[in-house]
Amino acid sequence: MMAAMSIAATATCCSSSFPANPSQHIATYSRAPGLPLPRPAWRRSLLAASPPASRLRLLPRTSLSASPAAAHDYEFTDTNGEVELRLDIGKLGIESSRDVFVDVDDMSLLIRAKSDGTLRTLMNVGTLFDRVKSSETIWFIDEDQLVVNLKKVEQELKWPDIDESWKSLTAGITQLLTGISVHIVGDSTDINEAVAKEIAEGIGYLPVCTSELLESATQKSVDTWAASEGADSVAEAECVVLESLSSHVRTVVATLGGKQGAASRFDKWQYLHSGFTVWLSVSDAGDEASAKEEARRSVSTGSVAYAKADVVVKLGGWDPEYTRAVAQGCLVALKQLTLADMKLAGKKSLYIRLGCRGDWPNIEPPGWDPQSDAPPTNI
Repeated sequence: MMAAMSIAATATCCSSSFPANPSQHIATYSRAPGLPLPRPAWRRSLLAASPPASRLRLLPRTSLSASPAAAHDYEFTDTNGEVELRLDIGKLGIESSRDVFVDVDDMSLLIRAKSDGTLRTLMNVGTLFDRVKSSETIWFIDEDQLVVNLKKVEQELKWPDIDESWKSLTAGITQLLTGISVHIVGDSTDINEAVAKEIAEGIGYLPVCTSELLESATQKSVDTWAASEGADSVAEAECVVLESLSSHVRTVVATLGGKQGAASRFDKWQYLHSGFTVWLSVSDAGDEASAKEEARRSVSTGSVAYAKADVVVKLGGWDPEYTRAVAQGCLVALKQLTLADMKLAGKKSLYIRLGCRGDWPNIEPPGWDPQSDAPPTNI
């Protein structure tokens, strides 16, 4: 079974808790996925991505399973443009500051101390919640505590904790989403719904499944409807549902998968653009490089309508037991996306206020007619 996981991404990635099993790994990326796994029946991988592909850089693989300070208590505070850690070291017998070693780069932190002739790891954060200015790190001993002060790069971003665990992500992502809804698209309705519900529960948004709304309205299953009236009829009906939901905030919407879903149609994205869209896509790639290239091709060629999504998450397989792992990868990618463009949420809000006219991402002035042949004058 999968558990020991690693993550790589364009901007920031970090650690979180998963069950431990060295035989399986997960990897996530921004706008370019991959997974170095063989293909046994239980093979699963996740790679998350956020545009544009030109910003891609592969970070070192880092453990997702270790907590920041498993063996020692610590205090964490975020004040203005810096974060501070306080670790209790009174019982370790550390004689002087020369016995403490703090190694930090822009995205990781390792704290060790020599005690009774043994070098102990006090804290090992493979990936911090966000980037820091490593050259401006300050640390000192204050009575029985080791104090480490880190300068944040994004000073306005509030850190819930030192790492990027599920708890930290769910607490921290809402300040970046600013109430804008999240839409989950992809070929599998079941996967879309499972991940949407997990994300919604984590961040305190309302989970909405378009399949449930359609089936409640028609009193028949979506599959039965598609078989009797055709996939086009179902897609049209889902588009009406998405229009109704486009003015809602703080929802995570799971859309229909496959040809009967509106998201699979190039001309049905008018209302999907009102939220941050996450494309869950199963990949046949056998390694990180090929999966990364696969995602790039999907986005650059636009061969499927899902390529319109804001975030791409590649799956090497699916097992409901690891829904949270996939959901966490989605949140990592959404965080990267919104940090890369701090005005993006505001632009989504403007798009909604102007009526979701289909002019995303080049929003036209108020009064613009989508049917007009007038040249664009984007605002």
